[in-house]
Amino acid sequence: MINPWIVTAIAGLFGLTIGSFLNVCTLRWPQDESVVFPGSHCPKCGADIRWYDNVPVLGFIMLRGRCRACRGQISVQYPLVELATGLVWAGMFSYAGLSWEALRGGVFLTILFGIALTDARFYIIPDQFSLGGLLIGVAMAFFPGGLAPLEALLGAALGFGLLQAIAVGGKWMFKKDAMGGGDIKMMAMAGSFLGMAGVLLTIFLGALLGSVIFGPISYKTQKLVPFGIFLAAGAAVTYGWGASIIAWYTTTILQLP
Repeated sequence: MINPWIVTAIAGLFGLTIGSFLNVCTLRWPQDESVVFPGSHCPKCGADIRWYDNVPVLGFIMLRGRCRACRGQISVQYPLVELATGLVWAGMFSYAGLSWEALRGGVFLTILFGIALTDARFYIIPDQFSLGGLLIGVAMAFFPGGLAPLEALLGAALGFGLLQAIAVGGKWMFKKDAMGGGDIKMMAMAGSFLGMAGVLLTIFLGALLGSVIFGPISYKTQKLVPFGIFLAAGAAVTYGWGASIIAWYTTTILQLP
């Protein structure tokens, strides 16, 4: 049996690499740019980044946050996203061990992280995250543990259908778009990982977080709420603690056996 600490360490290092690629995806996909060509380069001077400067987190530290060619400042987003993603993957494999569930959780939380980043910066949820994630979620339902394939498909259908209904109803009531298409496709993706009950809890938590945190700001500025951020947060909470929350609600609030 492989030492759990070794599994966690390897997963964390793999997560750092995934985080490095996630940075590229979140910056290029919203602008319809390839994540393959051109290679990693300084956004200020265009100089190619050498492979040893591209090592997650360490490259940023060794360069002291500045481009080797032009000395322009490098965004702190790069090491923070890499570190956060590494911790997510290390945490999943520490909790679930060397298992399909750990892989499923790492993939799902990484997708949610990417969605939150792109929606916060560009007000866009790229199809690569939503539709691509949907395909991954359905495919992973065939792996041992987790949702059954039918549960994943029903969850995806419910997530898409509910958000589509809210979008149509909101537009009819307010005479303007009340929900972005990216949010609708994102909930289909989330449903493929969380199932039908998880979809309902995610939407509730997302609406609650969005109303409390961004609602007052949106009311004053009249700016559209980047709802994907809060749906992603709600989905992450649901993935981690959804079963406990639902059990507490049904037994304590509804007082069902």
